[in-house]
Amino acid sequence: MKVTKSGKSKHRQLQNEGYLQIVSAEQKEYVKVCEPARMIKTDITNTNKQTGGLLELILARDNLNIAYRRVKRKKGAGGIDRMKVDELLPYLRENREELIQSIRDGKYRPKPVRRVEIPKEGGKSRKLGIPTVVDRLIQQAISQILTPIFEKQFSNNSFGFRPGKSAHDALKKCKTNITEGYRYVVDMDLEKYFDSVNQSKLVQILSETIKDGRVISLIHKFLRAGIMAGGMFEESRKGVPQGGPLSPLLGNIMLNECDRELERRGHRFVRYADDMMIFCKSRKAAQRTLEHMLPYIQKKLFLKVNQEKTQTAYIGKVKYLGYGFYVYRREGRLKVHPESIGKLKEKIRKVTGRSNGMGIEERKARLNQVTRGWVNYFKLADMKSLLIEMDKWTRSRIRMVTWKRWKRVRTRFENLKRAGLKEEMAWMWANTRKGYWRTAHSPILTKVLSNKRFKHVGYFSFMECYSAK
Repeated sequence: MKVTKSGKSKHRQLQNEGYLQIVSAEQKEYVKVCEPARMIKTDITNTNKQTGGLLELILARDNLNIAYRRVKRKKGAGGIDRMKVDELLPYLRENREELIQSIRDGKYRPKPVRRVEIPKEGGKSRKLGIPTVVDRLIQQAISQILTPIFEKQFSNNSFGFRPGKSAHDALKKCKTNITEGYRYVVDMDLEKYFDSVNQSKLVQILSETIKDGRVISLIHKFLRAGIMAGGMFEESRKGVPQGGPLSPLLGNIMLNECDRELERRGHRFVRYADDMMIFCKSRKAAQRTLEHMLPYIQKKLFLKVNQEKTQTAYIGKVKYLGYGFYVYRREGRLKVHPESIGKLKEKIRKVTGRSNGMGIEERKARLNQVTRGWVNYFKLADMKSLLIEMDKWTRSRIRMVTWKRWKRVRTRFENLKRAGLKEEMAWMWANTRKGYWRTAHSPILTKVLSNKRFKHVGYFSFMECYSAK
């Protein structure tokens, strides 16, 4: 790449070459910045060549173009410097040559990540680290080059954050294992995996494949960049901060060592990121496998296993990626785990709550989003009867919140009369003293706010979404 020192020439070069073009597709949700970048195949890297000149591939114009577009598309919040994604292009127009040269010279220093805590179930939280947008760009560029190199090494039993693989693929593999008689599992739980990765071990594993020391050094700098939490700097001597585009790939590279060991020992397993299940034919075999694998994971990979959550169990007693399992006519089948049903109901309760400040259209849009997204994820499960019940329950929630919204007697009377009730009946029900939930199940309100009416105004049905899949 030719270095141009003239600001005007540099700007012209950007326009002529189409470098770092603006894209219009942007996601608005703040939490999206905390999600790992989707692993996408790229043909920029020739994986058959030596990896000694990787830094030049990372800093190539085309690779940086793609990286910029993906960072731009992800949108998200800024890091500790508060630079927004929309400000990245102007910054690069002025500083790209200096930025690239500093990386080549080994002088580039990533900024500490900004600590954000995302609430989890049980009152716990997941700690995420948001890099600056410039650091995200560089991490994305690194990930695009390294992904096709390491993809050749990854196991076919690993499905998380990989191109062309998904959680549904992992679940289908589980079904296959169960059908073939592997009905006891080691449900392995790695304690705070991303926060406890041994960086020295990770760098050692990377060095076995990456022969360009400059790239190893750059990745190590990102690992040791530190964390800003509450205005205070914290060193990051261990772990891979979740939130950057490079984190999912590094996590897979580390756990690929465990995958190799399991394959060497002839075990059947399925891994999605750090969620792993090892399939066995008996409870004793599962217990023996756990006892043999624990020393390897803890002493060789230096990872922590949560002894309380790690268990050996019959397949019908475990939860994996939100699903449950059962056997029907010797075939492995999928169902929705009861905990996932509880979480869905809690989401619907929040959306259909009277005090959430939502208007009618916003509530409908949010409810449809929950319905369609949930069915799309759990479409592999056998759940027709469940969805029929969920539709009944959800419509009752909508009727209840609608009745609450018609809180004045006069408003209720007018709406009931407008819906076709006789004036005497409408007045009687407008003055009812029954509770909201009981009224929502009454024949009158069921008739006024019928299923046909819900469909007409645009509410989605769980069953209809499922049937359309």
